[in-house]
Amino acid sequence: MNKLISLALLISGIILIIYGISASDSIGSSFSRFFTGNPTDKTMWLLIGGIVAAGIGGAGLFLGGSKTS
Repeated sequence: MNKLISLALLISGIILIIYGISASDSIGSSFSRFFTGNPTDKTMWLLIGGIVAAGIGGAGLFLGGSKTS
């Protein structure tokens, strides 16, 4: 069960990172970067959330102990 949750976190994290990268290339993010020097908050939250979720999912998959019963 833990491996399934870790895999779901890893996949959802990768999807969030892809959406974040796509959002960083948007017109709104370009305007925000032009005027403030930073991308939009939505872009930052998508990227940060994706990195955290993928990191936790990857750690759960690769560092999780094998259970035999």
